[in-house]
Amino acid sequence: MGPGWLRTFRPRPAARLRLICFPNAGGAASAFRDWPGLLPPQVEVVAVQYPGRQDRYGEPLVRDLTAMADAITEDVMAILDRPAALFGHSMGAIAAFEVARRVRPRYPSPLVHLFASARKAPDACEPTGLEFDDDEVRAFVRRLGGSGAVPLQDEELWRLTLPMLRNDFLMADEYRYTPGAPLTCPITAISGENDPAFTAADARRWAAHTVAGFEARSLPGGHFYNEEVPGELVALLLERLDGDLDGSGRVEARHG
Repeated sequence: MGPGWLRTFRPRPAARLRLICFPNAGGAASAFRDWPGLLPPQVEVVAVQYPGRQDRYGEPLVRDLTAMADAITEDVMAILDRPAALFGHSMGAIAAFEVARRVRPRYPSPLVHLFASARKAPDACEPTGLEFDDDEVRAFVRRLGGSGAVPLQDEELWRLTLPMLRNDFLMADEYRYTPGAPLTCPITAISGENDPAFTAADARRWAAHTVAGFEARSLPGGHFYNEEVPGELVALLLERLDGDLDGSGRVEARHG
């Protein structure tokens, strides 16, 4: 989709719905590169690319999450010529929520769903008290696990990755919710069954942020359950989006 905040790895011009995906802290758009293979032709996957990584490696990092949401929203608004759902994992869930808030005033809203994954509700986000120096970032990454822990195995790669990780962790840690009107689209909050950082009780707090439907779901795995069971996650998303895709019947996820 060209330069800017959004990447489409497999364009689907005839898609009925766009699924706009927001990576976790330290993550990149490529985390969603394989998702089109799990989704039917009716869905086009669009991934957000934060600065300072992959094809945006040379760009300055952004430290303010709400300012970043302002910038992302400009690009998102340009592709809302059809219904869209937002999926955000960990820090990406808050970024997706803040973008959804900025789109919401349009009526009828083109946003049909927000999927908030592995991150506490905006009003429940609290500072960790960490300064995220090298040792604290290492410990945090090790505790979360998943593909984000790969740089720990290579010191040179770690040195390249550390500034981005530290920036993103601080950006998420410094985020503070500003009260406002709830969303008018449904929210599904998704947790990993073995994730101590985001429990089923944490997921239920997202209910206060929408006047539409709410559901809390859990899937097998830890904080990065999305990497462990991507097929199950995509099937869950499709289950919730079915009415927006094909009124004649359920759209099944493709596994493989």
